[in-house]
Amino acid sequence: MTAVAQRSRGATVAAPRRGRGRRVLLGVVGVLGELMITAGVLLGGFVVWQLWWTDVEGDRAQAELVEELDWVEPIAPVAAGPAELAVAVPAGGEPPVPAEPGHGSTFATMIVPRWDGEPERPVSQGVDRATVLDPLGIGHYPGTAMPGAVGNFAVAAHRTTYGKPFHRIAELVVGDPVVVRTADAWYVYRVTDHEIVTPSNVDVIAPEPADPTADPTRRLITLTTCHPMFSARERYIVHGELDYWAPASGPAPAELTQADPTVPAQDGGA
Repeated sequence: MTAVAQRSRGATVAAPRRGRGRRVLLGVVGVLGELMITAGVLLGGFVVWQLWWTDVEGDRAQAELVEELDWVEPIAPVAAGPAELAVAVPAGGEPPVPAEPGHGSTFATMIVPRWDGEPERPVSQGVDRATVLDPLGIGHYPGTAMPGAVGNFAVAAHRTTYGKPFHRIAELVVGDPVVVRTADAWYVYRVTDHEIVTPSNVDVIAPEPADPTADPTRRLITLTTCHPMFSARERYIVHGELDYWAPASGPAPAELTQADPTVPAQDGGA
């Protein structure tokens, strides 16, 4: 056989091998493409679940939890003029302070008038995600003050997902009311300031955040949540101080009824 014939025979043998290689490569690329598409669909589904469906489930579960509290009465919308509407009268003396409950127990609710359209949210004991923040909404830092007590009533909640109770926290301004309700009392706190800190800065929930070494003399509230949005890199903090309290057996605070707070309550006030 001549050298030319040998080269020609080699060429005819090598060509099918190259063709098979291309087919294998195209097959691998096709499989990878399908896997990437599947991964994209799964990722998109996860995002929808995380950012939308958890809110649907969270809002529903938290609303049911508030409805189950036998001491919560609906707050009627303002239908009459200020002169005809009963509102809570600030009470004198020491406010009632509930005992710190067991983990996961719901002992209060929170309403923020600035967040118009947001529902009344339950407040439960504990701040871990799995058993409190995800299923129950707002969580109370164990060991911090209870509502109305001297010290710092510190709470946490999600800013995104699971009903996102503190989604609008950045809208709060100095002087805004934050209303907490328990079985015995209404507590009306007023926002005093806000700050952004690192997660390691636990002084923000100290009895006296401005001076963690000092003995507390004020009745404070602190709201904490993640910052910036969709990140846990920092914490957004809002501080407030108790303005007044009123018996839960009486009318709702004027801050919730939007009535003139100078009008005396007509019944049930203290």
